[in-house]
Amino acid sequence: MAYLHNAVDRDISDLFDRPATEQSRIFTKQRRGQFLDYLRTHLAPKSGANAADRFLTSTVRPSRHLLRYAAQELKDRSHFTLLDDQRVAYELVLHAVERARSADRKSVVVVSGGPGSGKSVIALSVLGELARQNRSVMHATGSRSFTQTLRRYAGKGSTRLKNLFGYFNSFMSAERNGLDVLICDEAHRIRETSVNRYTPKAKRDKARPQIDELIAVARVPVFLLDEHQVVKPGELGNVDVISSYAKQLSLDVEVVSLHSQFRCGGSEAYERWVVDLLGLDGGEPTVWTGDGRVDLGLAESPEELEAFLAGKQAAGVTARMSAGYCWPWSDPRPDDTLVPDVRVGGWSRPWNVKSDRSVGEAPGSAFWATDPNGFGQVGCVYTAQGFEYDWSGVIMGPDLVAREGRLVARREESKDPAFRSRKSVSDAEADLLIRNTYKVLLTRGMQGTIVYSTDPETREYLASLVKVVRPVETIYEATGGNLR
Repeated sequence: MAYLHNAVDRDISDLFDRPATEQSRIFTKQRRGQFLDYLRTHLAPKSGANAADRFLTSTVRPSRHLLRYAAQELKDRSHFTLLDDQRVAYELVLHAVERARSADRKSVVVVSGGPGSGKSVIALSVLGELARQNRSVMHATGSRSFTQTLRRYAGKGSTRLKNLFGYFNSFMSAERNGLDVLICDEAHRIRETSVNRYTPKAKRDKARPQIDELIAVARVPVFLLDEHQVVKPGELGNVDVISSYAKQLSLDVEVVSLHSQFRCGGSEAYERWVVDLLGLDGGEPTVWTGDGRVDLGLAESPEELEAFLAGKQAAGVTARMSAGYCWPWSDPRPDDTLVPDVRVGGWSRPWNVKSDRSVGEAPGSAFWATDPNGFGQVGCVYTAQGFEYDWSGVIMGPDLVAREGRLVARREESKDPAFRSRKSVSDAEADLLIRNTYKVLLTRGMQGTIVYSTDPETREYLASLVKVVRPVETIYEATGGNLR
């Protein structure tokens, strides 16, 4: 219906020539009484103020899972709705491309944001738009799991699309400005150089900083990152490092900070609670009482954690278990079965597969987070990073425990080979990397997270900080996490 509050009947006589239906009712200021009677027959008599307040204060949350629509995004048209800062970042890149072409001027774009703030959505949206414009563009990450998964899902059925996805170390010999745009997703994983043990000596001797290679290869290099997701020694991507390097080259630098949060139920309060819990920004831990947007629970045993997640998986939503790297990681047995290395009391489960090759029913490591058969194995930070699932179960190992009212990192409990040498990784660096690891694991869940610690004192500490009085108010359908 339409209420034309400034019109009288004679002003709109032509509109009244149309027969009125339930889908086309018109009221003028002369018919205000009829308008109110009409509303009374369609609206409940009780106040809708509480519902209106909830609506006005709620966060807009896209319900689409990134990978489910990735291939369509690249082949057809945009399937993602970009909001606020996301739209700013997207348009900034497109404008920079036009400037680079018309003014022959290279520029750098840096986009920072927390988990689920839309960095990868921006990356795929830009990639799809530029590919449709026949621009020379590539997407690169430092994560084998993320790149392999994007090749499988986003590049499905097209060798050309698969070739859009590469790695940060793919540009050692690339032509300078050979690309219009290079989109560096997960740019916090940029390393000092691109060399590894397989790099020929001739290339190793001429190695440049990896950031130099990434900036050099494109007229508009775009870096998307979360500074709290540096989890491996040697990773150095952050806003200051990238911006400073670009300015040394006298390049224009545009920085966009994404403030919205679309993972973890759209709860910025939950992400802040995790950051404070882990002591990452100088804040003090606080009690989580709930904010109506995301579920957070504690398990008393790994059996309870797994059973809870199995119930979610059986109901049609995605659920995964992950843990800190506190247990050995064995190769598969000769009979092609996985060794249950993650042991807590009488409970044991295997890590996710080490290689990209499936082992029995278990998917290759790159697809642990997205293949339904990934449930039942325990993921590590390297296979969880960059992905999302509806429910996240996190096992906190003995590498991060509560002592005297605060969380303390214990590097000696880590089984990550990268932490063995104190010469290459100081205690302070190891402390930060362990905390960042749990920051990643605790922020993978779109609907909720359940946590178990192997340490009794830590379980008591967490119980003192998780006292939910405001339950989740958002209702999800059973299929795929869509809002109802």
